[in-house]
Amino acid sequence: MPPYAPEPESGGRRRDFLLAGFVLLLALSALYMSDERQQQVSNGLQVTALRPFLGIQRQLAANRTRATEIDSVLAVVDSLTALLATHSAVVDENRTLRELLALGERTDRPYLPATILRPGTPGSESMFIVGIGSEDGVVVGSPVIGPYGLVGRIREVRANDAVGMDWTHPEFRAGAMIADGSAYGLVENQPGDFLGDDQLVLNGIPFNQPVATDALVVTSGLGGIYPRGVPIGRVRELQESEGSWRKSYFLTAEVDPGSATHVVVFTGLGGEDASAIWAEIQEGDVPGGEG
Repeated sequence: MPPYAPEPESGGRRRDFLLAGFVLLLALSALYMSDERQQQVSNGLQVTALRPFLGIQRQLAANRTRATEIDSVLAVVDSLTALLATHSAVVDENRTLRELLALGERTDRPYLPATILRPGTPGSESMFIVGIGSEDGVVVGSPVIGPYGLVGRIREVRANDAVGMDWTHPEFRAGAMIADGSAYGLVENQPGDFLGDDQLVLNGIPFNQPVATDALVVTSGLGGIYPRGVPIGRVRELQESEGSWRKSYFLTAEVDPGSATHVVVFTGLGGEDASAIWAEIQEGDVPGGEG
């Protein structure tokens, strides 16, 4: 076996030395060239050997410029989004206040505008506080009504504020009827398996009484608490039939208690027929509104 010997030097290394020497020679030659000649050489290199590198450099600079412009555009978009969100909230609040004003102007009964505050403590999810109390004429049982329907009623009254419960409270009850007066019953809360899964149920409808899906259910005025004709919800589906004499229906509530902020508290109990008032509001006849 022949002894190990290093591989012969390849021609590639020799070419590298020659190329390095040539570049060094060009660099030394450039020192003795006139300014005009140096400019010619520079231009020649830029359009030949350096052209790919210069193109990459220009592309990188353009990308940096575009990135800066994109950041500026995104900043403007974020500002406009925040502005529109604030504007939308203000528009919604103004619309709600206009609708409450319309409700108050259409009734001769005493009413008091109020803002709902939620305690936010565990176990009080169905409760709220209004900033008016007995000194303003609020009494236990006073109906609390929003621009779209019944929110709940006052449960406890103090001098300057009051505690109310919305329809998700286990003790909520309201005498109700189909809006056309074809059937009467009792609306109550049916607790769900999870928090926020409560449903409204219309009980006591005669078995042979037909009830259409999406029929509007309103307060009946019976019981001396709620005025007649305030929307509660719409019939969604049959819950159950008890034998052959009574039926119950699930309702889709007209008011989401969690989103109710501005309300009207009626300081009298029962006796008023508000059907005509709500009919006008549902037709969009609201002062200053879009209807």
